[in-house]
Amino acid sequence: MSENTCPIASLEKLLLATDGSKFSDGAIREALSLSKRCSSRLIAVSVIKTNLEFEVTMPQVIEKEEDEASKHLDFIKTRASKEGINCETLTVHGEEPYQEIVGVAARNQVNMIIMGRHGRTGLPKLMMGSVTARVVGHATCNVLIIPPDARIEGRNVLIATDGSRYSEAAAQEAICIAKQCKSPLIAISVSSSDTEIATAEENVKKIMDAAAKEGVKAEGLTTTGKPYDVIVETARQKVVDLIVLGSHGRTGIERLLMGSVTERVIGHTEVAILVVKT
Repeated sequence: MSENTCPIASLEKLLLATDGSKFSDGAIREALSLSKRCSSRLIAVSVIKTNLEFEVTMPQVIEKEEDEASKHLDFIKTRASKEGINCETLTVHGEEPYQEIVGVAARNQVNMIIMGRHGRTGLPKLMMGSVTARVVGHATCNVLIIPPDARIEGRNVLIATDGSRYSEAAAQEAICIAKQCKSPLIAISVSSSDTEIATAEENVKKIMDAAAKEGVKAEGLTTTGKPYDVIVETARQKVVDLIVLGSHGRTGIERLLMGSVTERVIGHTEVAILVVKT
C-alpha cells in the first residue's frame, strides 16, 4: 500500500481518544497517518475522570490533570499542524470516560473513533469493563483499536465472520479496504464443533464470492476451536496488520461479562482491529 493511499473510504472526521499514556502512542501515530492520507479532519480528545466529591475535596489534582491533558493535546496538535492536518483538541470531564468519548463522537458526527488498548487485558480485565471495550459496545460509528506497536501497512487484511448481519457489514468494509490498498484478503470462520463446519464454509464462500466480484485476491479458511484464539493466531501466522470484525450492537456491561469474540480478540492481539457497526 502506498503511504499516500487512504485505506478506508468516507473518513471526513476522525476522533482520536487519548489518555496521554504509552498505550495511546500507536493510536496517535495511526490517527495522524490516516488523517493525512485521507484528508480527514481530526478531533483529539482526552477525558479527565471526575466525580463531584473529588472535585470539591481535591481541586489541585484536577487542575494538574487538566494541565497535563492540555500539554498532551497541544503536542498532538503541533504534530498534526506540521503534517498539514486540520486538528481540533478537546478536554472533557466525566465519571465514565467511555460515555464522554461516545458523546463527543456523536455530537461531531465522526466517521470513526481511533483509540489505544491498555496492553494484554485478558478476560479478567474485560470482565471489569475497560474503556476501550465499552466504547466499542456503545459507539454508533466504527472503532479502530491500535495496540502500541501495531501499524496499518496494507500487508494482509483478515475478516472474521460468523454469518450474522454484523459480520456481513464487516465483510463489505474489509473487501473495500483490501481493494483500496491492493491487499490480500483472508476470510475465516471458526465453528465450535465439526457439525458446524458446513455453515462455516458457506460463510467464507459468501465473502470469497463478493471479493472476487471486486477483483480482490482472497484466501478462505475454516476450522474448529475457540474463535478468538483462532483469529488471533491466524493473524499472527499470516502477518496480518488489520483485523476486521463486526459488533453485535450495544454490548453494555452485561455482554462484556459474557466475553464476546470481538472483545476477546481486542484483548489478546497485537494487530490493529477495526470494529464495524451496521
